Amino acid sequence: KAKRQPGTPFQRVRPEEVEFHDERLKDNTYVNKGGSGEQSYGWKAHQDLIKTRGDKFRAEKNKKKRGSYRGGVISMESHSIKF
Repeated sequence: KAKRQPGTPFQRVRPEEVEFHDERLKDNTYVNKGGSGEQSYGWKAHQDLIKTRGDKFRAEKNKKKRGSYRGGVISMESHSIKF
């Protein structure tokens, strides 16, 4: 077990040692996944929640789940990356 140098932040995973099996995994944003139209439920929720940070995110997300939120069409399309 190597000793840490004083003044360096804790890092569980060293970024220089990470290998990606697929280039699409480098960017985990909603927009990057592609495939969802601007009329979809996910896109509309993304537009509302992207500007929300911290504890307010949980409150906004729960408000959307209550049922009064009228988003777009819910599709059953999958955007998974097959390994």
